[in-house]
Amino acid sequence: MASYIDRCERMISGACEPLPGTPTGVALRSFVADELGAAGFSTGMATFQGGAELPYHVHEVSEAVTILAGGARVLIEGRVYQLSPFDCVHIPAGVAHSVVNAAPDAEMLAHSAFASSRPARKFLQNGYPRENREYADPVPGDPETITRFHGSVVYELAAGAFFRDLFARRLGAVGICGGYGQFAPGSSLPCHIHEYDESITIVSGDATCLVQGKEYQLSGYDTAYVPRHQPHRFVNRSDKPMAMIWVYAGDEPDRVLVNSDYCSGAQIWPGQ
Repeated sequence: MASYIDRCERMISGACEPLPGTPTGVALRSFVADELGAAGFSTGMATFQGGAELPYHVHEVSEAVTILAGGARVLIEGRVYQLSPFDCVHIPAGVAHSVVNAAPDAEMLAHSAFASSRPARKFLQNGYPRENREYADPVPGDPETITRFHGSVVYELAAGAFFRDLFARRLGAVGICGGYGQFAPGSSLPCHIHEYDESITIVSGDATCLVQGKEYQLSGYDTAYVPRHQPHRFVNRSDKPMAMIWVYAGDEPDRVLVNSDYCSGAQIWPGQ
């Protein structure tokens, strides 16, 4: 596999072509994966037509599903949960689950993150008795974990940039972590690097992504892939809020602040 020096940032359209061979009424899009050089993780998005279902299946790695729009019904070995926008469920490797659009006449969007750059799924028969949990959370002994958006902790990472961690090791996730960040008009994060590859999907508003002197504009579920050790920052230059879903290929968030000249391109990061 190429080293981080050989890899570069990529911008993926939120309207990229769906993957072939998906169940009726479900469009799966891959954002970050092995073909971009990603290491240890992948991300994507699923668009569900009204009432559409992704049948029971398992993965060999853990998965985090964050609802972006609409309402979802998530079934995990028969336990049925209702999820609202930006609620997140983490499903460990080998645990059978299904996702259904709870609305018969409206789209539902879900962001997915896997602890592998080459995720695969194996479909199963539904042989699980149903237990309706509705908006309750998992109980001790259940393998899944759920973070409810409105109950999650909000912290200000920089002036006007408010973040919530939705999945991480301390929240039950394995191999990946991620969350939601909202930027007020004019706000930004300082220039920084990570020890992990990162995926950033813009879920509302307009974002400017700066990577070592290069500038990109993203909106409408566009996704940035930033390899580890690449200095970068996101800026909201608009007059409306901007929000993102970020994912790292690691168990817990990690950021190292660096000189802003590395993001502007005034200085070149060592090894580039």
